[in-house]
Amino acid sequence: MDTSDREKLLDDLRAVASDVEELLRATANQTGDRINEARARTEESLRAARARLEETSEEVAARTREAAREAERYVQDNPWQSVGVAAGVGFLLGYLIGRR
Repeated sequence: MDTSDREKLLDDLRAVASDVEELLRATANQTGDRINEARARTEESLRAARARLEETSEEVAARTREAAREAERYVQDNPWQSVGVAAGVGFLLGYLIGRR
């Protein structure tokens, strides 16, 4: 997720918080149209935030799948180097666990 997406997500979440606060203030003292307007804004802010979160999670999932494909390609293109790295990591983990 790049910086602009994070900023948009944070802005959406801030809008939700602001609308929720307004809803709480409105329900404490008032009834009727003011509450309905605050609830409508809250619902719209929640929809926008959920949509942004869904877009972001889909983007992260796509990037993860691409990284997995790249790792698989690397292993297929460089099998012996991959075995060496895996053996080195296994040795290091075994050594660290054995020290306890």
